[in-house]
Parts: sequence; structure tokens; C-alpha cells
Amino acid sequence: MDYIAEGIGSRAWQYHPVEALDGMNKKFTYPYVIFYPVVSRDGMPFPINKCIREIQGLLFKEELAWRGNIVIAKYRDDRFTSMMDASMADFPLLKNYLSTNYCPYKNPPS
Repeated sequence: MDYIAEGIGSRAWQYHPVEALDGMNKKFTYPYVIFYPVVSRDGMPFPINKCIREIQGLLFKEELAWRGNIVIAKYRDDRFTSMMDASMADFPLLKNYLSTNYCPYKNPPS
């Protein structure tokens, strides 16, 4: 978790729930939450997440890129009260999501 501001707790992070893939009419049994950093130690933008950039390929847009180290958690229920272990079966679902969705900035960079 490099370069994340210290001393401000959860305000240094934002989160984004992933409950279904595009085109699905039913939610996942076990939803995911993507946590991504928003406040750096030095106030500079986080570097672009290279792994997600590679996943997006030609669809990559720098102004909407996921930045910094992200953390993805899998939850037992849709109320996000209890985490559970992820498996390799989760990877294709998350890869599909990340390949077609950009970082959900509250205030997109200009």
C-alpha cells in the first residue's frame, strides 16, 4: 500500500461494490468490493495500476484509469458484513469486470 496518506484512516480510501457483470440480470451470490486509494502522502496522483492497464488493453483510458494498489474483497452477503476467501474461480469474473469498467472517481481528474 505504497504512498497512501497516513493518519487519516479510511478517508485515504474509497470503495466500489461489484455485484454483477454488465448484462447480468441477477446479482452475484457473493459480491465483491474494490478498495482503491484516493489520498497520497505527497498529494501527487498515484501511478496507474499496470496490471489493470494490461487487462484493459485497447480500451484503456488514462484519465479514467485505476490508480495505485487496489484491494478486492469477497463478501458472504449483500450487506458486506463478513468477508470470505477468494479462489482462482473469482479471477475471471474480476478480470472481466476490470476490463470493461473504469475507476469510479467521485471527482474525475481533469
